[in-house]
Amino acid sequence: MNINRIQRLLTAIVVILGLFALVHAAIAAPKADHQNGQKLLGENIKTNGNHVIHKKGPYTTSVEVKDGKVAGVHVKHAKKGDVPVKKYKTNKNMAQAAGSQFTSFLSSQDQYLGTVWIGYAYVDDYGYETIYWFPYDMILDGITGAIDYVPAY
Repeated sequence: MNINRIQRLLTAIVVILGLFALVHAAIAAPKADHQNGQKLLGENIKTNGNHVIHKKGPYTTSVEVKDGKVAGVHVKHAKKGDVPVKKYKTNKNMAQAAGSQFTSFLSSQDQYLGTVWIGYAYVDDYGYETIYWFPYDMILDGITGAIDYVPAY
């Protein structure tokens, strides 16, 4: 009788510890901050040069435009200087997925159905990834150097 109680108690402790580990992993996993680069850049796509599109704490993101196309995305930390930027590609509009808009509320221009999306990402000091998404046709060098984006849910 005593052995059964000890066995049940140990099983319960293992299960509870396992649940805490799962909850901790879910909380600790950094999420990506998806930004619509096309909207942030706006009319600046018509003007060659570097355009600041976003500031997040000590990070400043700028887009280099050449002949109406995005030639690159650069991120600079106020104290550490240039930050590495990773290039992604996907068939899903991740910038739209970040919001909670229903498709019926979006104009057809905003939907870009069936296109490839190119994302430029950096990771901040806390491990959070910020990604700026652009439709493929806005990118000067297309998918060159881009890796498949796999969201971490």
